[in-house]
Amino acid sequence: MSSYEALAGTYDALTGDVGYEKRADYLEKLFKKSHIPVHTVLDLACGTGTMTWILTGRGYELIGVDGSEEMLAAAMSKSGCVEGIAPVFLHQSMPRLDLYGTVDAAICCLDSLNYLTNPKDVQRTFDRLRLFIAPGGVLIFDINTVEKLAALDGQVFLDETEDAYCVWRPEYRRGICTYYMDLFRLQEDGSWERSFEMHKERAYTVEELTAWLQAAGFGEIRTYGDRKMRAPAEGEQRIYFCCIRE
Repeated sequence: MSSYEALAGTYDALTGDVGYEKRADYLEKLFKKSHIPVHTVLDLACGTGTMTWILTGRGYELIGVDGSEEMLAAAMSKSGCVEGIAPVFLHQSMPRLDLYGTVDAAICCLDSLNYLTNPKDVQRTFDRLRLFIAPGGVLIFDINTVEKLAALDGQVFLDETEDAYCVWRPEYRRGICTYYMDLFRLQEDGSWERSFEMHKERAYTVEELTAWLQAAGFGEIRTYGDRKMRAPAEGEQRIYFCCIRE
C-alpha cells in the first residue's frame, strides 16, 4: 500500500496536536523576510490542506501540491470552510513541480522534504522551486534533524482517537528512518479494519541543504529553531530554513 493511502482519512484527527495556527503565525513572520510583497503562496506537499486553507483564510492566494491523491481529496473536501479565493490543488511530485506561473512565496511544512530519500530529488526540487518562485520571493521549509531521526530508532508510538489508532515503529539505518505503521479504524458494524503503511525519511544536514540551495540559485539562507526567530540550538529536533530566490 502506498504512503498515505490508508492514513489520509484519519490524518487530521491523529495530528490534532500539530498547532497549525501557531505555525501559520510563524510562517507569516518569515514572509516578512521576502524582498517582494507576499500575495500568492505555493504549499508544496500540502497533505490534507490544513495549512493551505488557514493561509487562504488569512487573505493569501494558494496553490496546494501533493503527490498523494488521497491526501488531495481530503484537502479539496474542505472547500468552503473559509472565505477567500479557493486554492488550486495539483497532483504532482516535488521533483516534478510544474506551475503555470510564479508565486511570491513557497512553503513546505512538517518535514515533507525528508520524505525525499534520494538526495538528487531534493536538488531537483530546489531547481524546480527556483523556476516558480518570483525573483526576490521567499522559500520556507522545515526538516526533522539528523539527531531527531536517529533517536527514534527502536521506539514505539501510539496515536489514537475514538474511532482510529495508529501504532508506529521507527527504525533508523544509514541515514534513513523507516516508519512501520499499523492503522486500525472502527467500522460501522463495530469491527476494526487494519491497514499497514511504510513511510521513509532521510536525514539531511544543514550543510548539505545549504549547498544545494546555493547551487539552485537561492541566497540569504538562514536557519531557525522550531518556530523560533533564533538560530537552531544544539540538539534541535526541527529546523526551519528561510531563503530568497535570487
